[in-house]
Amino acid sequence: MKEYMTAIHSMEEFQEAAAKGGVSVFTFSANWCPDCRFIEPFMPKLVEAFSDYTFYYVDRDENIDICQALMVMGIPSFVAYKDGKESGRFVSKLRKTEKEINDFLAAQK
Repeated sequence: MKEYMTAIHSMEEFQEAAAKGGVSVFTFSANWCPDCRFIEPFMPKLVEAFSDYTFYYVDRDENIDICQALMVMGIPSFVAYKDGKESGRFVSKLRKTEKEINDFLAAQK
């Protein structure tokens, strides 16, 4: 997913990205996570379908401080910001389907 999303490497980068206008979607993931690998085949299609959003990749292991600050305990998880304010979250340890992620993204408009 890192290939088609902007990677976040620090709390400062996260805060800057979250403060931007429009819709920003932060995808929390990790290389070792089987449920994160499950969503990889269809995520490019969703990123393309919601091309008016900005998508960011947050590696859970590299950014545990961001995960703790946002109370993101399970992955994959999604947190959306709209015009600098959190507008929604799809955070759980459960596997997510393409339809569930699509519905979450559609609700952020």
